[in-house]
Amino acid sequence: MERLFDIFFSTIALLILSPLFIPIIFILKLTGEGEIFFLQERVGRDGKVFKLIKFATMLKDSPNIGTGTITMKEDPRVLPFGKFLRKTKINELPQLLNILIGDMSVIGPRPMTSQTFNSYSSDTQKIINQVRPGLSGIGSIVFRGEEEIMQGDSASIDFYNNIIAPYKGSLEEWFVKNKGLNIYFLSIFITICIVLFPNTKLVWKIFRDLPEPPDNLKQALNFPE
Repeated sequence: MERLFDIFFSTIALLILSPLFIPIIFILKLTGEGEIFFLQERVGRDGKVFKLIKFATMLKDSPNIGTGTITMKEDPRVLPFGKFLRKTKINELPQLLNILIGDMSVIGPRPMTSQTFNSYSSDTQKIINQVRPGLSGIGSIVFRGEEEIMQGDSASIDFYNNIIAPYKGSLEEWFVKNKGLNIYFLSIFITICIVLFPNTKLVWKIFRDLPEPPDNLKQALNFPE
């Protein structure tokens, strides 16, 4: 049933948003390195690798520079127009094509690169591999400001691997164990809300049994005290 909704929502969204894509494609072609789309291998259902489609926002050799596939706040690899696309999440919209062809779902665990996926424990990886990754989802909603977290003392791969990844993994495990149409539609609703109201604590109010974040992430994740 969720697959039918995925096809329906992605088709409608692509039709509605197609006029927005035209000026973005034009600007990207004339700025930065002239790249329009960024295709990157991500880990999908059953551990199968697929090509994730995004609007290009960073230098095309970014995965081989600096922190690899982990992006920090004020990352120098991000192109000027790319900052706008990333802040508004417009760069994620081409993933609607991934949803339409069946690589992804509207709601699911965030599709990870091999580098970041391997920061999860083997048990967490097995659980996440049971479902399609999503354009949005519990992990994406809670960590919507991940780049903001990765700054200062937190701007390190060790912090990501030892603090962020274990907690994010517990959120994705929660999703897989509780997934259903109610989680699917509530997550879509919350995603829309956080685009309009980025500081909302709605996810914590609706999903009250989510794993509690570690103390050094509570403020950054807008966890209610």
